[in-house]
Amino acid sequence: MEIRKVGVLGCGLMGSGIAQVSATAGFDTVVKEVSEDLIAKGFGGIEKSLAKFAEKGTITSDQQTAIRGRLSGTTSFNDLADCDIIIEAIIENLDEKRSTYKQLDEICKPETIFASNTSSLSITEMMTATSAERQRRFIGMHFFNPVPLMKLVEVVKTILTDDDVYEQAVEFGKKLGKVPVRAGDKTGFIVNRLLVPYMLDAIRALEEGVGSIVDIDNAMKLGCGYPMGPFTLGDFVGLDTTYYIAEIMFNEFREKRFAPPPLLKRMVLAGLYGRKTGRGFYDYSKDAKNPTPMNLV
Repeated sequence: MEIRKVGVLGCGLMGSGIAQVSATAGFDTVVKEVSEDLIAKGFGGIEKSLAKFAEKGTITSDQQTAIRGRLSGTTSFNDLADCDIIIEAIIENLDEKRSTYKQLDEICKPETIFASNTSSLSITEMMTATSAERQRRFIGMHFFNPVPLMKLVEVVKTILTDDDVYEQAVEFGKKLGKVPVRAGDKTGFIVNRLLVPYMLDAIRALEEGVGSIVDIDNAMKLGCGYPMGPFTLGDFVGLDTTYYIAEIMFNEFREKRFAPPPLLKRMVLAGLYGRKTGRGFYDYSKDAKNPTPMNLV
């Protein structure tokens, strides 16, 4: 089966980005959301992104129009029935995802590939909500934010994924302009398995007085060549997201390196999520381009 039509579940930050790269790669792309308002909001973000690419000369105005023409929105699962692959990017809640996949399994053609953009949940737990035949056509495709700019996609194989389906997904990732890496269905996959403990260690170092927020960030940028220090990165990713992933990984492996530090838990409880709430390890409320470090310890 050749992939020609793509379905995307969710039109938030990740879903809209995935839809954009899919349409840019030449695929007719249908995006499903729970309301017309959310579709309009997501498509508005796509149009702004495409306009920036056009301004920079990355795409022409004709290409911009053609990409937008390959995108359509819907609030009905039925409009995804004839898609060749469906990429799910809804809320990181296992029950919600399983319920969604169960509905889709009953609607979609037998050949449709199901792919989840989850960053931490078990692909295997999701796929068991579908039929035995669909489970052979179930994978993970974990993209990175911002999707139109980040080149990586983790393509995740379960113990039941058909080899041909998996290779087709890898090739599809390449057609989207991404560099696919092959990963097994282990919590955190490759990137978060390595990244999350690093970020948690930075928080523990702060708690223990090893260095300040600014000094630890600068040490990792200038000493290791990282584009962002761990605290700047945490604020960008979202500290609630980091905490959530760490909790899942700790519950899976029961290793101290995955345990969320007390400071991270308290920050999340206090609503200090990072850039999206205006405060995290840095305060962005007065000058987002030049944030000041918070007094946390």
